[in-house]
Amino acid sequence: MSDLVPEVKARLDCAIQAARAAGQFTLSYFRRRDLAVERKTDATPVTVADRGAEELLRQQISQQFPQDGILGEEFPERPGTSGFRWILDPIDGTKSFIHGVPLYGTLIGLEYQSEPVAGVLFIPALDECLWAAKGQGAWYQHADAPWEPAKVSPCKYLSEALVVTSEIANFDAIGRPEVFQRLNREARLLRTWGDCYGYLMVATGRAEVAIDPIMNLWDAAALLPILQEAGGTFTDWQGRPTIYSGQGVATNGLVLEEVLAITRSG
Repeated sequence: MSDLVPEVKARLDCAIQAARAAGQFTLSYFRRRDLAVERKTDATPVTVADRGAEELLRQQISQQFPQDGILGEEFPERPGTSGFRWILDPIDGTKSFIHGVPLYGTLIGLEYQSEPVAGVLFIPALDECLWAAKGQGAWYQHADAPWEPAKVSPCKYLSEALVVTSEIANFDAIGRPEVFQRLNREARLLRTWGDCYGYLMVATGRAEVAIDPIMNLWDAAALLPILQEAGGTFTDWQGRPTIYSGQGVATNGLVLEEVLAITRSG
């Protein structure tokens, strides 16, 4: 990995700039009453803001790194030859975006040879940005404040923890409603401050657990390096540190085993 540091850094600089540009683009459509909403083949919503933001991301990446692969939510994958692949979610939390909720974000994950090595998370409506690269720590910035280290909380017990999730119905959709019920019963507090903002809360020490029963690759790719570099964990429900399982749970590390005892029980 040390041999790749300059290449990862160059791409990370591009990712931060691109995420901010795409996020600012989405704000031009945010809370517009005339925003048209379409339904994709999987019945999830999409808007011109989603597509336009991804086009902007792809354009900026392609200009600087034409040999890299790109996988995004809204357009077909572009294979690459460099070993690097960008994984893009132009609006993570489109449902929130459509309803004028400011907790949506832009996610950019970077892989090298199928291993997540860096991630950027930008919340445009709140002007919060979070990035991490393997071995370089995780860093957080609000508005124009200086960058500061992102660190998970020191909370040791689930009974004292804040748990966040995106959509309660998804626990039912995979036949695991008892996971939500137990977390709701055993945690100090459970709230639906979800999508990528929930994971930002864990990485910055404001929550201890973020969990989703259903996650696409572009939902998860940026999160694993961010949570790990912030001192926490990002795994599937069996405890494997992967972005490929179609589910995810982030913790501060200290409550991980308590959470896995619940998610593994089914």
